[in-house]
Amino acid sequence: MLTLTENASAIVNEITSQPGLAESAGLRITTDDSPEPAFAISAAEQAEPGDQVVEQGGATVYLDESAATLLEDKILDAAVDPSGKVEFALAIQG
Repeated sequence: MLTLTENASAIVNEITSQPGLAESAGLRITTDDSPEPAFAISAAEQAEPGDQVVEQGGATVYLDESAATLLEDKILDAAVDPSGKVEFALAIQG
């Protein structure tokens, strides 16, 4: 199952605790079915049917079925660059 670093958990918490979002809000990761899968990340009010739910460090991440399979052995990390843009990175679990 996808794991989150402390940084990723903190940033996901910050993104999903914005005013107006439901308490169940999380970060949703989806992928398309292209030969070179691309991931899309967005804030979501709740899981979609079939989503895998990852809860770690107070953060909630929803993965569609394809993303859950592709990210099963990965670690999600996150950082904020000097301009304030959030950047996500993946690593293989050791």
